[in-house]
Amino acid sequence: MTFFNLNPRLEGDSYFIADLPICAVRLMKDANYPWLLLVPRKIDMVELIDLEEDDQLQLMREIAQASRALRAVTDAEKLNVGALGNQVSQLHVHVIARFRDDIAWPGPVWGVAPPLHYDPEKAETLIEQLRDILSSDADAA
Repeated sequence: MTFFNLNPRLEGDSYFIADLPICAVRLMKDANYPWLLLVPRKIDMVELIDLEEDDQLQLMREIAQASRALRAVTDAEKLNVGALGNQVSQLHVHVIARFRDDIAWPGPVWGVAPPLHYDPEKAETLIEQLRDILSSDADAA
């Protein structure tokens, strides 16, 4: 049996929310922007093209599912979705809720401001809201 290992940086920079069929869904520890990570639970994946075609399609479904959940919880004006991996090569996808009044608008979020720590209660509330929506979406599928 093979076990999935999450990159230590991704693990340390985020909170666990839920496991979808292919991805671990995590909340970045940066209250400047509600920001999800989707990490396919596959070994040695770096690029989207490293996934089998069926897994690529499932990843796209899960990105859409996580995006809908994040928009529902935050009422985001825009969602930024990207798979960069320049600092952490393990395949992961960012889904970031954006607002015209956020500190980085309209540019990218990286490097604009130091991460803002979540109030623990606010982080837990956000995680629970996202978890509820993600699980109800899975039940409906």
